[in-house]
Amino acid sequence: MTPPNWPEMFRVFGRVGLMSFGGPAAQIAVMHRELVEDRPWLSDQTFLRALSLCMLLPGPEAMQLATYAGWRLRGVAGGLLGGTLFVIPGAIFIAVLALLYAWYGQLLLVQTAFLGIKAAVIVVVFQALIKVSSKALQGRLGWALALGSFIALFVFGLPFPLIILGAAAVGMIAKEPAAAPENVQLPRAHSVRTMLIGGTLWAAPLVILALLGNEFLLQLGLFFSKLAVVTFGGAYAVLAYMTQTVVQDFGWIDTDQMIDALGLAETTPGPLILVTQFVGMLAGFAQSGPWGALAAGMLALWVTFTPCFLWIFLAGPYLEALSAQPRIAGALRAITAAVVGVIANLSVWFSLHVLFDRVDPATLLALPTPVWGSFNLMAAVLTFFAAVLMLGLRRGFVTSMVLLAALALLLSAI
Repeated sequence: MTPPNWPEMFRVFGRVGLMSFGGPAAQIAVMHRELVEDRPWLSDQTFLRALSLCMLLPGPEAMQLATYAGWRLRGVAGGLLGGTLFVIPGAIFIAVLALLYAWYGQLLLVQTAFLGIKAAVIVVVFQALIKVSSKALQGRLGWALALGSFIALFVFGLPFPLIILGAAAVGMIAKEPAAAPENVQLPRAHSVRTMLIGGTLWAAPLVILALLGNEFLLQLGLFFSKLAVVTFGGAYAVLAYMTQTVVQDFGWIDTDQMIDALGLAETTPGPLILVTQFVGMLAGFAQSGPWGALAAGMLALWVTFTPCFLWIFLAGPYLEALSAQPRIAGALRAITAAVVGVIANLSVWFSLHVLFDRVDPATLLALPTPVWGSFNLMAAVLTFFAAVLMLGLRRGFVTSMVLLAALALLLSAI
């Protein structure tokens, strides 16, 4: 097949980026229609094989799939075009929303409306838990890994990267005995060159910030760089880890702002991991106003998405060979199962902080302690209606969010 020309590539991938609302499933469906059904750019087999690869890599799978599709059609330049156009529309929306939130988010009227959005977020995370568990939990080992990761996080407060590494080790040991032989040899020259170029671009702003002595931006960039390496299973899988770090360890934002950030990120096109940009901008705004917010947001974007391009350009040429590695496949299946427990922890954590006005720090192990007298009846009512709208009536997040924000204002007035 003759590769598409650049204007056509720009038009199609730009449309994919602008229409990429609704989370990974909806975004992947849009790409399948545009790249497989409406035009013969990719075959069904190629598309599904690429999707499997992207789901096994750290980072947002839909963005990486767009990158892979562009790379497959027009090489590295095509991959850069596909991935960038998938992210840019949402990043622009997030930048505007973050600045508006930083300026006006503390108004009482706005805070009341956001209570409705937080109720919707509880149900969104619960939906993500259902979807991921239905695909990831296969057999007793999968359920055991999910339960173990939940207990490790919620009860003992173990670090998220440690849980990922532990699950990977278990998966490698417990690989299926009938799997394909592990004798595939991958050429090294391409990998070394790609790693050097990608790693240099990834690290460049961090090196500059270290030389300039900007401790805040350097700390922010290093944290989100680490997050990009452990983001298996999508954004929901690392939200609890990110929240623990940015709220409790660094104190950049508070818990309510973190939940609001997720709610607003859900309303924009592009990958949900753009929540890192929102969090970075709020932290930067608190440090040095609007210009600090823009600088922190751009840094968060760079260190979050540069690795995504790197993973695809590294792994893309070896898609077939990687699929024949049973230990790698076993490790990544185990990580996916452990992610279910991570999302369950996030679901419980969000629910506690929305339904109770006060949640005390852990006094025993890492268990949070809600103050029962601070139970928020209005938040509970809004969460009930959120479940009715999104689980019962199958309304989308944006529609439900608007209705729940309006209901919160009405209940407050009453």
